Amino acid sequence: MKIDLLYEMEMLKPWGPNAEYNTYWEAVEQIELADRMGFDTVWEVEHHFLEEFSHSPAPEVFLGAIAQRTRNIRIGQGVALLPWKFNHPIRVAERAAVLDIMSKGRLEFGTGRSSVVEQMGFDLDPAESREMWQEAVRIIPQMWMQERFSYDGRFFKIPERPIIPKPIQKPHPPMWVAATSPETWELAGLNGLGCLGLTVWVDLPELQERMKRYRNGLKRCTPAGAFINDKVGVFTIGHCAETTKKAIENGGVDATMWYVTYVFRGLASVPKEMLGKVPGTLPYEDVVKQFPLFERYEKYGNVTFDEIDERDMVIVGDPDKCIEKLKRYEKAGADRVLCIMQVGGLKHEHVMKSIELFGKYVIPEFKD
Repeated sequence: MKIDLLYEMEMLKPWGPNAEYNTYWEAVEQIELADRMGFDTVWEVEHHFLEEFSHSPAPEVFLGAIAQRTRNIRIGQGVALLPWKFNHPIRVAERAAVLDIMSKGRLEFGTGRSSVVEQMGFDLDPAESREMWQEAVRIIPQMWMQERFSYDGRFFKIPERPIIPKPIQKPHPPMWVAATSPETWELAGLNGLGCLGLTVWVDLPELQERMKRYRNGLKRCTPAGAFINDKVGVFTIGHCAETTKKAIENGGVDATMWYVTYVFRGLASVPKEMLGKVPGTLPYEDVVKQFPLFERYEKYGNVTFDEIDERDMVIVGDPDKCIEKLKRYEKAGADRVLCIMQVGGLKHEHVMKSIELFGKYVIPEFKD
């Protein structure tokens, strides 16, 4: 199983005058260390308008800089937003190809649709976002593989043009999709894409059920690209310290609870009776099924770290505890775990130490 890092550029208030500058350059220093410590891939999200949670609207720019300051770690778009009007597929294909060139063939190409609030900020109809993603994810690899490309579809009409440059990796970089709902896990399989799934609100038994849906989709897939990427990556919060007591004192528990509460607040911002009626939302009973702790949060206004930890939704502790938790993910069927360590206001020096401890003690446990 591979161990990765994920970045959202979280930045809790109050902000100082150099807060965004510091957040970005601390991330650079952390990833340079991760490259030396044996992490497999660094993933960077694309988000818009999400104050504190993610100040990361231009991942290709950041990852281009990272490609020049690292040698071995792979470069993951985690993810490029494909619905138009976020990004036109031609621009996505062009930028990804340049990123593959500048990283000397290290690109992992992840895709997604984003949240309703982001979609509506771009005057994008959430009800059409999945169909837009589906159309775009199938034509982008064709742009990479064909000398000249043309297309006449529902959302995109492209006259014959040379889409340049082409990626180094042939026939193209590995392709992925981010999945929060069980339906998207199955859709990932049907398209022959690697699946990047969330675990912060999903316990391991439910995660295994989603993996089954993914594998069933793979059996019936028509690949979006030239080959099937049949791997599962799962995302979680990770913080390691010399002792579990130290991990808690560093703020690992506080960071976890800030993250979980932020997400639950977003779910709870839509009245229960409107869930399923507002475009892009699920009915209340489906939300509860997907995120079992949400019903408790809505009723009591909080969940506890112990409730999250005992369900193996996060990885916070000393190296032995982190190894134990990760082995449960491996046993569940994960091919890689994407750890977000720069999270919830954790100090830079504590993130650096966590990366160092993972490299020294945790990652070697999962090397082939």
